[in-house]
Parts: sequence; structure tokens; C-alpha cells
Amino acid sequence: MRIVVKVGTNVLRAGTERIHRPRLIDLARQLARLKEEGHQPLLVSSGAIFAGRELLGRGRPSQKNDVPHKQMLAAVGQGQLLSLYQKIFEMYGLTVAQALLTRADLANRTRYLNARNTFHLLLRQKNVIPVINENDVVAVDEIKFGDNDNLSALAANLVEADLLVILTDQRGLFTADPRTDPTAQFISQVHTIDSKIKAMAGGSSGDIGTGGMTTKIEAAELATRSGTQVVIAPGKETDVILRVVAGEPLGTRFLQHGSRVESRKRWILAEPPQGSLTADGGAVTALVSRGKSLLVVGITRVSGDFERGAIVRVLGPDGHEVGRGLAHYKAADLRAICGKQSGQIASILGFDYGPTAIHRDNLIVTQNSGETP
Repeated sequence: MRIVVKVGTNVLRAGTERIHRPRLIDLARQLARLKEEGHQPLLVSSGAIFAGRELLGRGRPSQKNDVPHKQMLAAVGQGQLLSLYQKIFEMYGLTVAQALLTRADLANRTRYLNARNTFHLLLRQKNVIPVINENDVVAVDEIKFGDNDNLSALAANLVEADLLVILTDQRGLFTADPRTDPTAQFISQVHTIDSKIKAMAGGSSGDIGTGGMTTKIEAAELATRSGTQVVIAPGKETDVILRVVAGEPLGTRFLQHGSRVESRKRWILAEPPQGSLTADGGAVTALVSRGKSLLVVGITRVSGDFERGAIVRVLGPDGHEVGRGLAHYKAADLRAICGKQSGQIASILGFDYGPTAIHRDNLIVTQNSGETP
């Protein structure tokens, strides 16, 4: 089984004011065990900024919390964090292979494929554990929004993982924030990530970690669309990774949708959409139930300013996303021809790429039923 494990800063610090070495040792022990059992684990780790703060003795983050300061701490702490991982994983006969990525690295198809090939080779190595972290030094938006959660989903997408385990300082997903609402109920399994599930996510669990349950739900949504099962579980639980992999009902499990998406279409999910196309009810039915392409005649609205070949969202009449794909026309042209019959396109634009706004081969259905073959 190919497994991505994401560990957040609050898990790594274990309630202390430094990277908690025993927690790292326990993490390495579990990943080494997975290797021995024939699995292929990959680690997505936060903690560079916190490691930099520890190394420089800067105390609580409230002393200075602006983005340049965080980037400075990340530059200092990334080497410290990797050094800790190298020393600890060596105790179990494992070598660490580091990769610093941002969402932009995976939004470019060429770089996406290069990274994919590299990680596939690393995962096949008997004694290597790939460790991914976001490039905090340059990734401003990722620092602001705790994108290591989403990065773990993109990594799962990249390597075609069977399972994504997101370790946190909470038990899992609750109906409300259990820290402030004593009536909050624990949710053990989620079949579909809808607006109700998203509304249950609160903010960050502290002033040190940059993520929160919201980004974890976003990550779960992306990963499950790619055919990867996701579990959000408590990092302090004994043997939590091994027990989740064994199928024990720990944390909140999010079920994947449909079959695996082929690698070319996985890239479509990895890139942030640049616009959206709203389709009428008939077009949505054709996409979801009959596996058809999205035709120009079925589009009622075009949002955004994008070029031909850009990734765009396909929305139903109710505004909910039903798919994503590569636009066959740029936004300005689609606005001119949306809702028109195929015979009218050439007379309106002066040229004709055909009646298809998004071809089926370049489209992923993301509605609850998942990818339609």
C-alpha cells in the first residue's frame, strides 16, 4: 500500500516549546515498520518555522508574526528539521530524501510529471523515506493558509496513494469545535464532503500551527476525488499510523470516490482552477450520468479570465461543482458563443474549434459519484 502521512507542527511539538524528539522517534519507528511490512510511506512534514524559532530562541510566535519573519525562521529551521529527521531515521536504517514544494510546482504539468517520476523511484527504494515540506521561504500564501494539509493531498494525488493519514492534535472531525462546545459529537466516517461537513470545521488549533480543520477538510476533499482514502487522526495516539493502516477505526475516515483517476487527469485536480463554466441541467446530466463532453450549447455562464487550455471548474445550475477540465476556448470566446449551436460558432468568432467546451478526455467529474469511466 502506498501511504502519505502528514504531520503538523502541533503534533511535532507535543505541547512543548521545541520539536519533541520522542515524537519524531515514534514517527520514524512507525514508518520503518510500514517499510518492513512492504508498504511505501511518504511523509509530509510541517515544523520548519517552529524549528527555526527553537534554534534562534525566539520564544512565543506572538513576539513577531509577520510573513517575512516567518520566512526567515523557515530558512533557518528547514535545515534543523531535516537534520533531526536524518539522525532519527538513521536509527532505523532509513535514509531521508527531502523535497521542498509549493502548489505552483505541481500546477505546471512538466514539473508535475518530473516530480511524479522522482517520487515513484524514491518510493520503490527499500531504505528511503521521502519527506516533503512546503517551501515556506518563498510560498507566501502557503504560510498564510497552512497549505501543508493541501500539499499532502496533492502529494497523495501525485504518487497515486491508497491512503492519506493526516495527524493532528484533535481526535478527528466533530460536529462543532469540541474545545468550546461540550455538546460537539465525534464523526467517525464521512461518505461525502458537502457544505454541512465543511461548516463543522473550525479554525487553527493554536497560535503555532498554521492549519486547522478547515484545511484538513479541503485536503480530504481533493484526495478523495483522486481515489485516495483519507483519515484524520490524533497524532499522540499510540501506534496511530500502524493502527489506521491496519483498518482500526481511529479518527475520522473519509471514503474515496470511485476508481482511481488516470495520471494525466490527476494533474487537472492538482492545478488551481482559473475560472468556471456554469452548465444547464441537461449538460450536467450528460457529464455525470452518460460520460459526455461539455458542449458550448450547454453553458449558461462563463466566469474568470482564462486562456485556451486553462483548468476551469464546471458548475451545475445550483452553483455546486460537478467537474474540472481543460477549456477548449478562452474565456472571452466562450462568453460570445455560450448557449449557441455548433453551426453558429464560426460566424460569431470567425473560426471554429468545434462544439466542445471541455472534451471528455480532458474532464474529471468531481460530483459525489466520482469519476465516470
